[in-house]
Amino acid sequence: MLQPRTRWICAESSDTVAQQLAEQANISPLLAKMLVVRGIRDKDQVHRFLYADTNELHDPYLLAGMESAVARIQTAIAEQEHIRIYGDYDADGVSSTSLMIHLMRMLGAKFDYYIPHRSKEGYGLNNAAIDDAKSCGTNLIITVDTGISAVEQIAYARELGIDVVVTDHHEPPEHLPEAYVIVNPKLSYCTYPFKGLAGVGVAFKLAHALLGRLPEELLELAAIGTVADLMPLVDENRIIVRAALEHMKQSRYAGIRALLEIGNVNLSELTSTHIAFSMAPRINASGRLDHANIAVELLTTNDAATARTCAEELDRLNRERQKIVETIVKEAEAQLQAKIEQQGVPDVIVLAAEGWNVGVIGIVASKILERYYRPTFVLGIDAETGKCKGSARSIAGFDLYEAMTECSDLFEHFGGHQAAAGMTLHRDQLLQLEAQLNEIAQRTLTAEHYVPRIEVDAECSMSEVPLDVIEQLGRLAPFGMGNPSPRIVIRGAIVQDKRTMGKDGQHLKLMLAQDRATLDAVAFQRGAWSERIALSSVVDVLGELSINEWNGNRKAQLMLQDMHIAHQQLFDLRGAQDALKTAVEQARRMAEPNRCALLMTREQAGVFAAEPFVWLYSDEITGPVARPAQRVWDADDSLEEQLSAAVTDLIICGIPPSLDEAKRIAQQFSQTERVHVTLPRQPEGGRLLEPNRDRIKAIFGELRRLQEWKSDATFIQSMSSRCRMSPREFLLLLDVFEELQFVTCTRSHNEKTYQMVLQPQKTSLDASQRYQDWAMAYSWEHRWYDSSTESLATWLWSLWEAPAHRATN
Repeated sequence: MLQPRTRWICAESSDTVAQQLAEQANISPLLAKMLVVRGIRDKDQVHRFLYADTNELHDPYLLAGMESAVARIQTAIAEQEHIRIYGDYDADGVSSTSLMIHLMRMLGAKFDYYIPHRSKEGYGLNNAAIDDAKSCGTNLIITVDTGISAVEQIAYARELGIDVVVTDHHEPPEHLPEAYVIVNPKLSYCTYPFKGLAGVGVAFKLAHALLGRLPEELLELAAIGTVADLMPLVDENRIIVRAALEHMKQSRYAGIRALLEIGNVNLSELTSTHIAFSMAPRINASGRLDHANIAVELLTTNDAATARTCAEELDRLNRERQKIVETIVKEAEAQLQAKIEQQGVPDVIVLAAEGWNVGVIGIVASKILERYYRPTFVLGIDAETGKCKGSARSIAGFDLYEAMTECSDLFEHFGGHQAAAGMTLHRDQLLQLEAQLNEIAQRTLTAEHYVPRIEVDAECSMSEVPLDVIEQLGRLAPFGMGNPSPRIVIRGAIVQDKRTMGKDGQHLKLMLAQDRATLDAVAFQRGAWSERIALSSVVDVLGELSINEWNGNRKAQLMLQDMHIAHQQLFDLRGAQDALKTAVEQARRMAEPNRCALLMTREQAGVFAAEPFVWLYSDEITGPVARPAQRVWDADDSLEEQLSAAVTDLIICGIPPSLDEAKRIAQQFSQTERVHVTLPRQPEGGRLLEPNRDRIKAIFGELRRLQEWKSDATFIQSMSSRCRMSPREFLLLLDVFEELQFVTCTRSHNEKTYQMVLQPQKTSLDASQRYQDWAMAYSWEHRWYDSSTESLATWLWSLWEAPAHRATN
């Protein structure tokens, strides 16, 4: 077995509707399924989603307030009023500010720009910045990606005689600021057909209106903020980003070229993923650790050398940011481990410390959530004031904003939505906050909520995903929020081959087969799965389809994200050169607390007895089959039962002492998902052959000619070789002869002297218990050593009383 790491949530769709759409639009049934899941039901919608271009962008004047905004800005430009662009320090705010700078240059405006410092000023408009604008002679402030909640600040600007045009995309509050005009598609009275624009998207629409034409030269900037701010890549956002990606391949912006170059991005393969994971983190790093002006300079300069210098600085800041995040994550996990040792993993994780950089704590919260899958709050504490500034990230089913509203009396300020939030409070309130959040979680969440969800677009077979279909699925790009890269599930595939790749085997590659089709599956950072996947396993796999191009060859592959094996598996490691060493090394690689058990005899254990995974076979035939070697037990076996029930990987080193012992192994380790059988090439002393009367008779004749001998090592080796037996068998035969009184044995000082009985009684070999034991031992050994892998598996699973199909390796 191999349990999935996530809950697979398969989207519901009608095969009939998908098939009809496929026929109408002349697309593959699988692509049609993907489109149906995305709410697309007819041919026209398919065309708009797959092929819409910038000609199909909405009229910017459909945005409420756009006419007034354009008129006021045109007046300011005509009368050479001083305009200040007021932005934000994240990638959306930076790209919005940069877009407006380029726009103002094109319009010949008199202007400057201002972005607040994250740690010194915080988010949004502030009165000190407005005072600065007044001192610079500013008559008009145009906000981008901010301003919708700045009621008091905009009122202050009005008192100073400064008009404010707000362009924003955040959720409007109940009370709107009394700005000159507000342009925001989310306003209740705005009938604009698309509500999902980023801050830079709204700025782009303003540019469109002011220029009287579609400003294609600004598309690249619009795309950066749209992707970085996790806006849904549907409707206009999809059109903007897709068109921008083509422009970026030959970008007119020195800063974008420098940013792509320093990120080692292959321009021919440029996707929205490169914006999200290469460009955006570097732009954001400036606002997190320094000032966002560096990023604005990068995106607004026309000088290649300046752009390169800025890009290098952003890259340095991003690497520094990564180190800071890594340090805080380690400190946060140490703090969390202390809590876990006292009370287990909390339902809601709240971590805080002095010195934690508030510019990166949102990233830290995301990393803690990714590992523990719990709603997570991470806060930095100001040592002098005791004020805590924090960020929170949540899981499906736990609404951060609702939960924080219940605790609103604890905060000086908070805001956000279901999945992410920010807050400010005093350190004296932290314990109360943690207690209240956990109480809310206990009454709103179930055990299922703490298992990560993963959304799946469709289930399909391997025959449904040839190269041409995967190429069709590529038309769904660009991928991002609201339009994720499509995930599929393939059930009932057979593992034909497996291998690890990369340094230290950290990646896994499988060859899967189903009917006559095959498909490569690659799982990055999942090399350890190889130890848990047996060849011939029947697997369900979840992943994203792609095309692997190498040396001119193109091949379909699945980027594996999760998998499930529903049956027990046998891993056949018989014939190892050093079985004990192999078994111990394997256990060390696989060992998780109480999840792996290595069964061996007391003699085998030796120096390994202290290892936490070592269990010893019972010394008593009627006793428990095995106990952990490093523990001392009292009469209460309940803990031992709990430990053995938790074992998922059972490693059998050497043959169990008996069939009864093997049956008790199966009973004791009933929850085992994988059994690993590790045997040496042959047992110590050699293999047993089936007792053969003719061979025994010939050996009896050899010994009769000797009449008397001393059974030392040299004699045993010599006779074994002459008689073509293993030393082990020869000694067993001597025991049989002694039991039947064919020979006598005198023991003195660890030395045995044998003498043939001249007139032995005639008796059958079957009368010897030793002979019967030999026959039984041969049969037992033969089953373990000579059975095929499939036969051994079938017999083992019969001990577990398991279903018929089991995989082997």
